[in-house]
Amino acid sequence: MKLPALVDACAQLSSEEISRYSRHLLIPDVGLDGQRRLKSSKVLVIGAGGLGSPTLLYLAAAGVGTLGIVDFDVVEASNLQRQVIHRQSTLGQAKSDSAAQAIADLNPLVNVRRHTLRLEPENALALFADYDLILDGTDNFATRYLVNDACVLAGKPYVWGSIFRFEGQVSVFWEQAPGGGGLNYRDLYPEPPPPELAPSCSEGGVLGILCASVGSIMATEAIKLITGIGETLLGRLMVYDALEMSYRQIRLRRAPDRRPITRLDDYQTFCGGVQPAAVEVPQISAVALQALLLDDPSVVLIDVREPTEWDIAHIQGAQLMPRHAGLAAQLQGRYASDTPLVLHCKSGVRSRAVLLELQGLGFSRVKNLQGGILAWIKDVEPALPSY
Repeated sequence: MKLPALVDACAQLSSEEISRYSRHLLIPDVGLDGQRRLKSSKVLVIGAGGLGSPTLLYLAAAGVGTLGIVDFDVVEASNLQRQVIHRQSTLGQAKSDSAAQAIADLNPLVNVRRHTLRLEPENALALFADYDLILDGTDNFATRYLVNDACVLAGKPYVWGSIFRFEGQVSVFWEQAPGGGGLNYRDLYPEPPPPELAPSCSEGGVLGILCASVGSIMATEAIKLITGIGETLLGRLMVYDALEMSYRQIRLRRAPDRRPITRLDDYQTFCGGVQPAAVEVPQISAVALQALLLDDPSVVLIDVREPTEWDIAHIQGAQLMPRHAGLAAQLQGRYASDTPLVLHCKSGVRSRAVLLELQGLGFSRVKNLQGGILAWIKDVEPALPSY
C-alpha cells in the first residue's frame, strides 16, 4: 500500500552528511528531502538479536537520526552465528551496549538510545510514544502481541519480521493507517499457536544468513515508511524460503470477528507461557539425577529432544525419543505406569509437557530434569558442549 511520508523533513544536512549519504541523494525518489526525513526520524528496534542486528546496522548506515534499542539480554557465543552486530570482543556485554558500540563505529552521526530492559505492558506505551516507527524482530509470541497492541494504542506503525530455520516472514502493521485500510498483527494471527507448536530459534535452529535477508527487508520497509516512497507491505505478508530461494506474497485482510484493542494484557498467560499454579510437576535437579542414576539402575532416562540436538550433546545412558503427538502413548506401551522415569529436553519445557501427558495416563513415578540438559552440562558435565 502506498502511504504518505511518516516523518517531516525538519532536519538539515551538514556538508559531512551530504558527502556520507550522497548515494541516497542521487536517487530521485529519495533525494535531499528523503534524506532529511531519515535524519529527522526516530526508530525503535525491539531486540538486538538475529533480525535486530542487520536492521540496526542498515538503518544506522542509511542515516536514521535516532535509533532506540530495546534488549535486556547479554551477548553469548551462540549469538555470533547470526547476530552480526556483536563481536567476540563484546561477549558478556549487554546487547544494547554492544549494538550501540557497533553503530557508533559505523556511523557516529546517529543518536543511539539504549533501553536495557524487558519490554512489559507497564513500560511499552511510554517507550513507544517517543518514536515515529517501531520494528519488531523478537522471537516469541508474547512479545509480538504486546508490541502489536501497544502500537495500536499508541497509534504507531511497525514493521514485523519472523524467522525459523530456512523461512522468514515480514509485514507492516498500522491500525490507524491513512485511508482506512489499517491492519494489525491479530488480523494475521488472531490467536497464538500452542506453545509446543511454536518452537523458538534456540530450540529449532535458524540459518544464520537468513537473518540478513529478512532484516534487510525490514529495514527497507522502514525507509519506505519514513520517506513515503514505494509500496509498503501493509496488507501483504512476504514469505521467504531460503532453500527454494523463493519469495511469495499473501494478501492480508481485516479479520471479520476482530475485537477492538483497548488495553494491554498479560501476554505470557495469553500465549500459554504460564501454567496454572495448581499443576504440580515433580522435578529433579541435575546433581540429584546424577546420584539417582548411580544408585538405582532401574531408572529410565528419556531424552525428548531432536536427533540434531542429541548429536551435539547427550547424557550417557539416556534413550532418545523425540517428542511428537503420540510419544506419551508410545511410552505407555513400553513401560509400566510405576516405572521410574526421568524426562529431559534442552531446558525442561518440552519434557514438562510430556510429563503432564504421562501423569494423565496414570504414571506415578515420572520426574522432569529441572533446567534440562543445559543444567546437566552446567552442574555435572561441563566438558559437554552447550548450545
